[in-house]
Amino acid sequence: MPKIFIAFFLFNTILFNAIYLPDSPLAKKEREKLWPIITKERIEKGLKANSPIYIRVFKLENQLELWVKSGNKFVLFHTYNICSYSGGLGTKVREGGGKSPEGFYEITPTQLNPVSHYYLAINIGYPNKLETAKGYTGNAIMIHGDCVSIGCYAMTNEGIAQIYTQVYMALKNGQHKINLDIFPFRMNEQNMDAYKDDPSIEFWKTLKKGYDLFNQKLIPTDAEVKHNEYYFKD
Repeated sequence: MPKIFIAFFLFNTILFNAIYLPDSPLAKKEREKLWPIITKERIEKGLKANSPIYIRVFKLENQLELWVKSGNKFVLFHTYNICSYSGGLGTKVREGGGKSPEGFYEITPTQLNPVSHYYLAINIGYPNKLETAKGYTGNAIMIHGDCVSIGCYAMTNEGIAQIYTQVYMALKNGQHKINLDIFPFRMNEQNMDAYKDDPSIEFWKTLKKGYDLFNQKLIPTDAEVKHNEYYFKD
């Protein structure tokens, strides 16, 4: 194989495998301040600083949980309060509907927005494969700061700085994607029974399958799409 071809191949392989992470002076400043603190806290809890993470959101409880991998499972590292989301329970189906989405999403490097008007922001990836198949409309749905929201999940600036920093570092340390699961509430039997007459109940039953799988295994499960519903491989 000619040397020039080998060099070209190696260059493109490196370029393809390189991870581009958007950055800004603000994001860098917060990272340099927070990452040593977060690292120390993880080590004190018996966790590795560079371990993969998982995020899940509960609307009714106004909580965002950040989990960290420990061994073959994930453990809850921190719970952040959500300032606001819009539209109450039930998922987003159209642009301008004022709803915040519910479902199973993935965060990749290109979804980071370090120059957001709302301090720092992470695009959740709406619409996902199921929402696209169903023809749902809308875009640029974020987890961001500034405590105000129309369709997004708004955190305090302090909260989003911590979340953003951990997402950035997980991706920088080699995690290819971060599972983000958004639920209307903790999907226990009590809540499912309390909302059994809600128009969204059949959709929520499909979310509960993913919720239950994580609770059983403590490992994030990729949601696939089958017959216009979420489908999970056990």
